[in-house]
Amino acid sequence: MDYSTLSYEIKDRILTLTLNRPRVLNAFSITMGEELVLAFNAASADDEVRAIVVTGAGRAFCAGMDLQPGDNVFGLDENQRPDVDGAGVVRDAGGVVTLAMYNCTKPIIGAVNGVAVGVGATMTLAMDVRLASEQARFGFVFSKLGVVNEACSSWFLPKVVGMSQALDWLYSGEIFDADHALQGGLVRAVYAPQDLLTKAYELAHKYVDATSAVSIALIRQALYRESSQPHPMSAHRQESLNMFYTSMGDGKEGVAAFQGKRPAVLAAKVSTHMPPTFPWWQEPSL
Repeated sequence: MDYSTLSYEIKDRILTLTLNRPRVLNAFSITMGEELVLAFNAASADDEVRAIVVTGAGRAFCAGMDLQPGDNVFGLDENQRPDVDGAGVVRDAGGVVTLAMYNCTKPIIGAVNGVAVGVGATMTLAMDVRLASEQARFGFVFSKLGVVNEACSSWFLPKVVGMSQALDWLYSGEIFDADHALQGGLVRAVYAPQDLLTKAYELAHKYVDATSAVSIALIRQALYRESSQPHPMSAHRQESLNMFYTSMGDGKEGVAAFQGKRPAVLAAKVSTHMPPTFPWWQEPSL
């Protein structure tokens, strides 16, 4: 597929997904949101993709929503009057994107190369790991715009950095540098600009070289979904099923290779070898 706002490149089983509107600092548009959903869904289903690295073209990661004049700069239909019972008629575009990331079967690494504010910051929260350039700047600036946080960040941000830090950043709306993001737990590491993508690819290969694609997909979904359950019995139930089915697939080869002191050839594919119990959840309605 041809994308107008993204670059989609696969090399050595790693997809590099680049936000590609550098003239407007990769500002998020409705079209970009739609294309991101398509890209994550495509990568999730593609056995050639084992991990995803997301970055920005030029000197920005994403400067937030493209605030062009119009009826509603956030792309919402002001003729609607949604309420709690009818909330399904209105959806913020960032949230649709982060839900696509949440459902993805591949590890997602954010390589934040420059400014990431508004949805440019909140979209990274659904990524498994965030790495930052020394030139990166972050900002959850919603309170200063008179709006609220979006992209499911009320769910993701406290899980990433803790409730107190999440509230501090959202209350203040301040823009902060990469070192502050590191101290607050938002990013895993900070690198010189020229080293950022290299480090992201090294991490991606650490996740996918000599590992099972099916194992990674099941681990990712289990941790995101089961860690939020009210009782660990839910995790026990699902882990038992996942262990049962993987032990009959790549697990046989993995154990044989371990016993034979040789590299394992883990060939199971997400497209064809997921357990019959997958997906084990029901998507909630809007």
